[in-house]
Amino acid sequence: MQRIWRATLVAVIALALAACTNAGADSGSGPVEKIKIGTLLDVTSWDPALADIGFDGPYLSAVYDPLVALDKDSHPVPALATSWTYSRDQRILTMRLRSGVTFTDGQPFNAAAAVQNLQHLQRGVRSGQTYANVTGIREVDANTIALHLKKKDDALLYNMGLGRSWMASPAAIKAKSLAMQPVGSGPYTFNTGKSTPGSEYVFSKKAQHWDRKTYPFDSVNIFPISDPTASFNAMLSGQLNVAYANAADIPHAKRNSWNISAKVATWVGIQFTDRTGKQLKPLGDLRVRQAINHAFDGAAILKSVGQGAGVATNQVFPAGDPAYDPTLNDRYAFDMDKAKQLMADAGYADGFKVTMPMSSIFQAWQPAVQQILGQLGIKVTWKNLSPADYQKNASTYPMFVAVVALDSNSAASVDGRIASQQWFNPNPSTEAFPKLHQLLGDIDTTTGKEQLAHIRELNAAVTDQAWQNVWYQADNTYFSKKGVTVTPITGMMFPTLRFIQRG
Repeated sequence: MQRIWRATLVAVIALALAACTNAGADSGSGPVEKIKIGTLLDVTSWDPALADIGFDGPYLSAVYDPLVALDKDSHPVPALATSWTYSRDQRILTMRLRSGVTFTDGQPFNAAAAVQNLQHLQRGVRSGQTYANVTGIREVDANTIALHLKKKDDALLYNMGLGRSWMASPAAIKAKSLAMQPVGSGPYTFNTGKSTPGSEYVFSKKAQHWDRKTYPFDSVNIFPISDPTASFNAMLSGQLNVAYANAADIPHAKRNSWNISAKVATWVGIQFTDRTGKQLKPLGDLRVRQAINHAFDGAAILKSVGQGAGVATNQVFPAGDPAYDPTLNDRYAFDMDKAKQLMADAGYADGFKVTMPMSSIFQAWQPAVQQILGQLGIKVTWKNLSPADYQKNASTYPMFVAVVALDSNSAASVDGRIASQQWFNPNPSTEAFPKLHQLLGDIDTTTGKEQLAHIRELNAAVTDQAWQNVWYQADNTYFSKKGVTVTPITGMMFPTLRFIQRG
């Protein structure tokens, strides 16, 4: 959940700061041995149960191995779990574990260690949601574990691979010391003597690691740099060879012959939290929600505020996802006249009053929201909140400006963006919408192509119901120097180290 809030902060920081325009060139030849990464945020916690999926990935993937990893297409692949099978009713997940792995404190990785880790993750404030459907975790034998589920969970393996199955030393879990000092079995050793918390983190490659071919660099240095201008200058000076980037700097990156990679990461728009009208009666009328959707020109906002880095769409399934349907993007074509007519048809020709939260990190969009809703007669009173309070309190309002992380797994998108209670969606109220409720049941009881067909139906139904007012999906962009490639993964605000390679 926390990565969604981090996505909000990231999107606005990237918009708020302009990049420098000076050019520079790199010199040198031969393979890159030392990777120097500029990421936007400092590590949240070294404890996998407290860490943020979004930007903690590079840090944690240096020192921890996961049970499950993801490939470039976001499909779960073996890591410390070498294989897995589901029972016929999808209620038991049995995992076979890798043998011969030890943590840096000498403790062995085995079934007992895996069970302790998963129980720790299940209790975690941030990681616990991944295991919400898990009712029990048991050791089958020394190299096998079983997870018992209360219902089929098609997103479980994906979420584990996304960053919710890092394995730590059981001794460190028991000592409650992980938050400050990682103890894992990962491909690198954290060099505390050369690291400066908040400024630079240094990792040295282990001489022996079961997956050392996946991690080609001899050392990794990670620099949290919140200012995109400073990050760009660090790329120019050679301090970095990989950086989280501001899309405004793409022309300058091209002039420097840097590699540029990007992929949609968040949706941007207005979240409706009161679709049944209990808090604000007009929002319970479908025509009002549809009017708001027609009133916003997402493509124009993407160009003017989002720097053109993304896809104009009204969907929460990421562009390119199997459930994403380009034909739905015409459902709410910009049409202010139609929007006003819908308001009149609903009995709100003169609009209505609404209070919405606002914070400094959302001010880039505030003028457009004020003006556009004003054209519908919707009079907004803004309640100013600190950035820290926005996530805590935004969802107590009937609607609010939102930047919400996307998932590159259709089942995870269904659960996390539509069906389940989240900080940004505290009242899903799907039972009040019979067609949606039925489709969610169909999705729960099917698999494969049949399930995907139902998910696509759900996407269309959610769009028809104007479930939210999505303006566009915004890209995350990364720059890398010659000899280094970055593969973006929707769902990770910054990819884990397995997606940063020579090339």
